[in-house]
Amino acid sequence: MSLTGTPFFLTAIAMMGVAVLLPLLLWGRVAGPAAVRGAARLVMVLFAQATAVLVVFVAVNNSNGLYDNWADLLGTGNHVVAAPDLGADGLGGRQLASEPHQRAVFKPVADPRMGGVRSTVLTGQVSGVRGEVYVWLPPEYNEPAYRHHTFPVVELLSGFPGTAKAWFSSLGAGKQLAPMMKRGEIAPFILVSPRTSLLGSQDTGCANVSGVINADTWLSVDVPTMVKDTFRAKRGAAGWAVAGYSAGAHCAVKLALAHPDRYHAAAGLSGYNDPAAEHASITARDPVLRRTNNPLWILRHAKTPPRVSLFLSGAPRDGYRDGLALRAAAKPPTSVQVIPVTGGHSLAVWRKQVPDVFTWLSAQFRPRVHTGAPLGQAPATGRVAPAKGI
Repeated sequence: MSLTGTPFFLTAIAMMGVAVLLPLLLWGRVAGPAAVRGAARLVMVLFAQATAVLVVFVAVNNSNGLYDNWADLLGTGNHVVAAPDLGADGLGGRQLASEPHQRAVFKPVADPRMGGVRSTVLTGQVSGVRGEVYVWLPPEYNEPAYRHHTFPVVELLSGFPGTAKAWFSSLGAGKQLAPMMKRGEIAPFILVSPRTSLLGSQDTGCANVSGVINADTWLSVDVPTMVKDTFRAKRGAAGWAVAGYSAGAHCAVKLALAHPDRYHAAAGLSGYNDPAAEHASITARDPVLRRTNNPLWILRHAKTPPRVSLFLSGAPRDGYRDGLALRAAAKPPTSVQVIPVTGGHSLAVWRKQVPDVFTWLSAQFRPRVHTGAPLGQAPATGRVAPAKGI
C-alpha cells in the first residue's frame, strides 16, 4: 500500500478508531492476574498512541511531501545504477550531440493534487542515476497557434527530505501558475521536477562524487536532455532556469553558478551556501567537497563572472544572509536579487512565493523568449520549421 495514497491514510484513521474503541470495550473485561491485566491495558494504551502518531505523520507527510514511498522513509532507497568519474564538466568526455536520444514515455499522475502532471522513470545515460521525473505543460502547449513554438523550462528541486511531487502537490505550482499564464502575466514555462532523494537517508548535495553518485549530471545533463528530446523545449541556457526550496535552493543556485552554459537563471527559497547546513549531505563530510560545492566559493573562484541571474529569499538566519553574501560577491554580468521573508522554514511560506518567483523568472527570460505578443498569448503565426518533441 502506497505511503502517500488515500487508502493508507484512511486505513490509519480506521486503525486509530479501533485503538480508541478497544479500551472502552475491553478495559474492565480483561481477566487474569494483576500483572496480566496491567500488561494488556498498557498494550491498548500504547496501540492507541501509536495509531494517533501514525495518523498525524501520514497527514504531515502528505501535506509536506517529505517521503514518497516506504523506501524513502526507511532510508533504503538507492537510485544509483552506476557512478563513474565524469570529470570536472560532468560529462566524462562524452559528446551529448552524438548520444542516443532520450525520448521518454510519460503517463498521467493519478493524484488529483498534481493538476495535469505526467511522469516517467528515467535512467540517465551519462549520470547512471535512475529516478522519476514529473512534467507539467503550460496551457499554451497544446494550442494550435503554438504548435511550432518551443517553450522555456524551469527545473524544480525539492528540499531534503522531500519528494519530486511536492512542487505540484504541496506548493501547487501548476494550479497557481496556469491562470497567470492564461492572463499573460508570466511566460508559458514547462515545469520539470526530477527526483533529488537518490541515496536513501543521505542528501546528495546535488554533487558528483565518483563511486557514490552523479547527482549534478543527473539534474543538469540527463534530465534536461530527456526533456528537450521529448517536448518542444528551448535548447541552450537561454531557455532554462532552475528553482528550489531549502536544500533544493542550495542545489538550484549551485547548479546555475557552476553551469552558466546550462542555466540562465536560478531561484532559491530559504537556501544556504555552506553544504554543512544540511547535516545529512555527503558534501558536508569532506573538506574539499564542502568547499567546492559552496555556491559562494564557486562564484568567487569562477574564471569569469557567470552570466546568471539569481533570485534569493529567506529569513535573516534562513537564507537571507547567505543571499546577501552572494550579492556582495557578484560582479556583472552576474546579478543577484535578495528578498527578506518571514514565516519560518515551511512549505506555506514557499507556496506564497511561487507567483513572485515566476514573475521574476519571466522578466529574466523576456528578452530571449518573448514572441512579440503579450506574455502567455499566442505568437504571431508564420512558417516555422517543426520543433522536435511532442
